[in-house]
Amino acid sequence: MKRLSFIFDDKLGIPLLIALGAAMIMVPVLNLMVPETNFFHVSTFTMSLWGKYLTYAMLAMAVDLVWGYLGILSLGHGVFFGLGGYAMGMYLMRQIGTRGEYGHPILPDFMVFLNWDKLPWFWHGFDMFPFAAVMIVLVPCLLALVFGWLAFKSRVTGVYLSIITQALTYSLMLAFFRNEMGFGGNNGLTDFKDLLGFSLLSDGTKAGLFAVTAGCLILAYLACRYLVSSKLGRVLAAIRDAEDRVRFLGYNVETVKLWVFVFSAGLAGIAGALYVPQVGIINPSEFSPLNSIEIVVWVAVGGRGTLYGAVAGALVVNWAKSYLTGALPDAWLFALGALFIVVTIFLPKGIAGLIRLRKEAA
Repeated sequence: MKRLSFIFDDKLGIPLLIALGAAMIMVPVLNLMVPETNFFHVSTFTMSLWGKYLTYAMLAMAVDLVWGYLGILSLGHGVFFGLGGYAMGMYLMRQIGTRGEYGHPILPDFMVFLNWDKLPWFWHGFDMFPFAAVMIVLVPCLLALVFGWLAFKSRVTGVYLSIITQALTYSLMLAFFRNEMGFGGNNGLTDFKDLLGFSLLSDGTKAGLFAVTAGCLILAYLACRYLVSSKLGRVLAAIRDAEDRVRFLGYNVETVKLWVFVFSAGLAGIAGALYVPQVGIINPSEFSPLNSIEIVVWVAVGGRGTLYGAVAGALVVNWAKSYLTGALPDAWLFALGALFIVVTIFLPKGIAGLIRLRKEAA
């Protein structure tokens, strides 16, 4: 029972887990088994849209882990999300085969169009899902390991570290825009056909992707909650609040930062991999610094240092974004900025802080 105490002690996270579990089961059922004329039917578009939001929620949780609990404001987590997405996209492209526009059995269409005569070495192996699954996690983690080792060992902190992470995502965006990189240039990777033999156009496949995404978000939440509830979690909070004191107590602060940063990058990579088959495209715009800044907004709105707040913030902000782009297409960015300002001034602890105040008042 002690091993499970981290779940039962998370009073506000339990309702979230219950809601995600219910959605994982009920949404696919309401999509596949309830007629479209029925009020309770969930359309395929709505299901895919919320599936995308769930991947954003996992990404926000990865950022909250390093920002809310470790005090590292990362403005570059879009890089890890994008790399995981590209790894999945490369696998999906290799599955197209002769069904592409040019009918080449090995080369993706964009390579045929650019007159490439052979597959680049870094594309080999992506025709096998187990290899792609490993790369989805390994590539973001390796980049985080190298970047983190250089940054943390040099004791780069605060705004300087944030600027460097932003420079990282901008540099990769520029690199992936180049056709000679072998990742589709500004068009990216698209026109996917199937995943593990299941057509991506099928409602059943889309329902399965939604269920898998919700399940992965639940597992990621439990893993992060276990981490922050452990003794290591107390060290993380101590580093956030008084890094020098923790160092004087004999802890290797740089190593702790590094491995939590790497773990967070792995979560972001998985989120990116789940995002791509549901959206149907991955391109260099995912590396945009603006995207990484927007992730921070999600966490701030939800309430950093809570995990469930990051999930709630990602879902609320992205739902509002989708609604406002239709209702106020010329002003939705101003509305999003106003939301962030209001939360910063009147709700510094975000939605999670408001919920806590209401519970204490009750």
